[in-house]
Amino acid sequence: MNKQPKNRWKFRAMVLMMVSAVACMSVSVLATVGTSDDPLVTLSYLQQTFWTSVVEQIDSAIGARDAELNAEIADKLSGVTTSEGTTTSSTDAFTVVTLTQGQVLYGDIGCEVMLRVGTATCVASASPGLINQTDGTIIYGGDELAKNDLCMMTIEDRGVKATAATVKLMVRGDYWVS
Repeated sequence: MNKQPKNRWKFRAMVLMMVSAVACMSVSVLATVGTSDDPLVTLSYLQQTFWTSVVEQIDSAIGARDAELNAEIADKLSGVTTSEGTTTSSTDAFTVVTLTQGQVLYGDIGCEVMLRVGTATCVASASPGLINQTDGTIIYGGDELAKNDLCMMTIEDRGVKATAATVKLMVRGDYWVS
């Protein structure tokens, strides 16, 4: 025989009071969540509003920086005439430069030059003068450049001097003419 207390009403009343207390506390806690002081953030808000705003701000900052960099690049790529009347240029593409007899084209390290028309010699105070990339040889100061050979300046103060009335060079990189 199973003996159960007849009056479980005290136990039931106690459980009911505990459940009521928990429910009241939950309601009071839920009432404070999501107010203007402590907003409740949902996944849809993050996906539809917040991330869209962040992406727009990043795109705007990148666009402004891109415009600044493009302006700097355009300035560097355009030819600039110095106060001494020499011309300097920088570009990733080859530029045709025309020299008259006696003019010297100097280039920064990495500048490439190809003689196309006329005759020219290497200007260098020490060895090596220019590197002939076509055949892998060294061109010393005073040596003639071969037509259609691609030459590179690997040391500062190296150049190409025009020895004909008209000399046409293809040049890629930073250079100046004097």
